[in-house]
Amino acid sequence: MKFFLDSAITSEIAFAQEMYNIDGVTTNPRHVQASGKPFLAVIQEIGKMFAGTDKPVSVEVNPHLTDWREMVAEGQKLAALCPNFVIKLPATEGGFKSVAVLKERGIRSNLTLVFSASQALQAMRMGAAFVSPFIGWKESNGEDSARFIEDVVAIRDNFGFETEIIVAAVRTGHQIVESAAAGADIVTAGLAVFKDAFDHPYTAKGLKLFQDFWDQTKYE
Repeated sequence: MKFFLDSAITSEIAFAQEMYNIDGVTTNPRHVQASGKPFLAVIQEIGKMFAGTDKPVSVEVNPHLTDWREMVAEGQKLAALCPNFVIKLPATEGGFKSVAVLKERGIRSNLTLVFSASQALQAMRMGAAFVSPFIGWKESNGEDSARFIEDVVAIRDNFGFETEIIVAAVRTGHQIVESAAAGADIVTAGLAVFKDAFDHPYTAKGLKLFQDFWDQTKYE
């Protein structure tokens, strides 16, 4: 399974690159706003951080756009800025159409804000390189996200679609594990989520015990 960092804060991305060897980045308007930098400036800065690699950086078109022609035009503009860029599009009528047109033009897309298996299926049919089913929001409303991801994976595998599944809106280590067990290709999460997932109080407790024994033992 691949780990993507869900962020547009370059210091977080640099840390995750060094310490976790992340496989890519996903951004959205909220993350860009949190970076405190202009949209074009920060996405190009992130793109340079991955120069010379095949690691993707998802960048989102203006969320106010509804006409597929405008979505495609902006997607082409963004894709031309960096070979690592994957164009994020919403799971709307215009977004689905844009996926197909961009693919014809050699541009990869990531269909985001996916909340049903039928939306994921249509994204795959239209040729999305990535599809991003959101689970945190669904679980907050009492829905079964594990079954959701299992269905999306099964659909992809049943029909041999080449789309990679990015489980998004991941908030806990348990959700990371469930996504991996369901066969998803990627999870994308914030830095704090990964930090919590990789930590465990028993590890700290055990290490303290070993340190105490070490201190009570002669080295030579």
